[in-house]
Amino acid sequence: MVEAVAMDLKSQINLEKLPQHIAVIMDGNGRWAKQHNKPRVFGHRNGVRSVREVTEAAAELGVPYLTLYAFSTENWKRPYTEVNALMGLLVDTLHKEIETLMKNNIRLQAIGDLSKLPSSTHRALLDGIEKTRHNTRMTLVLALNYSAKWEIIEAARKLAQEVQADKLDPNAIDEKIFANALSTSGMPDPELLIRTSGETRISNFLLWQIAYAELYFTPVFWPDFRKENLYEAIIDYQQRERRFGKISEQLAK
Repeated sequence: MVEAVAMDLKSQINLEKLPQHIAVIMDGNGRWAKQHNKPRVFGHRNGVRSVREVTEAAAELGVPYLTLYAFSTENWKRPYTEVNALMGLLVDTLHKEIETLMKNNIRLQAIGDLSKLPSSTHRALLDGIEKTRHNTRMTLVLALNYSAKWEIIEAARKLAQEVQADKLDPNAIDEKIFANALSTSGMPDPELLIRTSGETRISNFLLWQIAYAELYFTPVFWPDFRKENLYEAIIDYQQRERRFGKISEQLAK
């Protein structure tokens, strides 16, 4: 029954109007675990299935880029046991899912202050990036130890250093040059941002890049988010009129 619903939703998607980049704030693992009378880590573990299913579904549709907000700079404030378990889970998942990424021809990339990750996590991440670097079907981007404010400050610092070294005229700095200094340089900006769990915040995620993204909020907790939920988000996105500051009549010309 569930598979039939998913297939019906999938048939409603216009493959000619797919978002070129989908970003997801994977929220609700802890509350999902609480509903099941389990520790928060139980929710994170069950969220891995959602990552796998959504990644495969996006690749099958032909979405070129999928970015998942996996760990923010603010998440270090959580209890040590949860953070430690999260990092361990990330290592295990990266090791186990490389085969899936290779099978589906998916390239792994990451954004964020990766040098601050535990050494085992950093090594597993770099190993996955290296092993999948020649894959071409889709790019899966993990935002780890990521903060949009951190990213913007880093970009500003980088450009300031270039100006100081007389490699860049400050008057030449425009949106394109600034965007190229961000960690998402070379990627299209997300056209669809999905947040699960019913929260309606951006939470310091891709603030520059989502200036014109369509925002989709769903009450579904991340461990329950499946491919049919992704299809629903894309269908909703395709029903919206994206004007970029123009009026409807201008788009019709």
